[in-house]
Amino acid sequence: MSNNSTPKASDLSERNGDRSNAYLKIVVGCKVFVEKQMGPTDVQYRKAEILSVREALDHSKTEYYVHYCEFNKRLDEWVPAHRLNLDKEIEYPKQRRGKHTLSGLDSTKKQRRISKLTPLRDREGKLTPRRENYFDSSLFDSPISSPATTNDKLTEEAEHVDDETDEHKGQATDTFSKEKEIEKLRTSGSMTQCVNEISRVKNLNKIQMGIHEIEAWYFSPYPEEYAHAELIYICEFCLSYFLSSKSFTRHRAKCTLLHPPGNEIYRYEGISFFEIDGRKQRTYCRNLSLLSKMFLDHKTLYYDVDPFLFYIMTKNDEYGAHILGYFSKEKESLEGYNLACILTLPQHQRMGYGKLLIAFSYELSKIEGRIGSPEKPLSDLGLLSYRAYWAETIVEKLIDFRGEITLEELSHATGITVQDILHTLQTIDALKYYRGQHIICLSTKTVEQYERSNQKKRRKIDATALKWTPPIFTPAQLRYL
Repeated sequence: MSNNSTPKASDLSERNGDRSNAYLKIVVGCKVFVEKQMGPTDVQYRKAEILSVREALDHSKTEYYVHYCEFNKRLDEWVPAHRLNLDKEIEYPKQRRGKHTLSGLDSTKKQRRISKLTPLRDREGKLTPRRENYFDSSLFDSPISSPATTNDKLTEEAEHVDDETDEHKGQATDTFSKEKEIEKLRTSGSMTQCVNEISRVKNLNKIQMGIHEIEAWYFSPYPEEYAHAELIYICEFCLSYFLSSKSFTRHRAKCTLLHPPGNEIYRYEGISFFEIDGRKQRTYCRNLSLLSKMFLDHKTLYYDVDPFLFYIMTKNDEYGAHILGYFSKEKESLEGYNLACILTLPQHQRMGYGKLLIAFSYELSKIEGRIGSPEKPLSDLGLLSYRAYWAETIVEKLIDFRGEITLEELSHATGITVQDILHTLQTIDALKYYRGQHIICLSTKTVEQYERSNQKKRRKIDATALKWTPPIFTPAQLRYL
């Protein structure tokens, strides 16, 4: 008598049922181990937090938006259910006490329903639930309204909708106010002042720009119909966006723009800079801000472009001037910033263009006769670029210097603020305490590193090729509606 080890159909059905029930328990806020491709042949399981749950477009499966713990947000992605490892430990979100529940739903279904709700605030600041669509039409009624908040915040706020007590009706200390946010944007640069307005779930997958196909890093408020499109086509000259290759091809046949629509103020060794007024070229600057928002997490400059000047860096060939990156600058900065947003497009990173953008912003500050500094805090990649630029510039000034020099004198010589110089000297360990006073002492390692870097062929800004006069704006031109 043979021993048949083939599982029965009833056993398989029971296992599949248990598996399905396990997936139903995976809700927003859970931390599970997810299969992550770390290399061509290296697959690992990394702990990740579930930020959102949705049905696939064909409604055949469930997808989970995950944030890998201890990894940058740009690696967040939608994953199918089979990439979740339910055999390892699962951390479930803590249950909140004293909240109203949605009647007629068990806790699992309730959390799934709440995760699909987006709170909208009316003029009195009250919350009303609405289905999540990744884009709020009120974006273009208000300069800085944002369509989504963090999903765990969504869950908490959605539970507040039906709560009629004074405790839950309007006292949140971090409540978003359009009027206050606009005022802060006018006086404090381009960054959001309300952290709840930063979306944690990116809505785009990839874009096609010129010959490059680029994966999106963060959320960007493109129209609703663009959310979850497999590929978005962007014109590299006017930055208009399209859903299909056919409509994009039609546009390219009609688009006559071969360079950014502004004044060319610099051209040297195939690199040009164009100055664009956000008030005069609103459509282009809004398209640029939408594009850059995919790669900048904490900036909100994607509609209210009037208070800013944009400086676009391009690489020129026989087909036109192709955008490499840009930085924006406030027309009138109360904080003395010489730069608001800076971005080198991902397909052109690690080629020295970031330092070129930074150097150009300081050249403008020198012509203006000012000491400049970028808007803080910087993004992770922006901070790396600035640290490298500051270190090279300061070491270059000090390498052959003999005698005494104050930080103020070094600041005027480089155009870098005293605070940024101190930060850089501490980073390269060049600030020492000797005989009762602080001195600058460059180590042999720092000097050797600078000499190795100096041997490489690097692009530099030629100040003689810059033809620019600082623009002067009247009070009427600085008055915004």
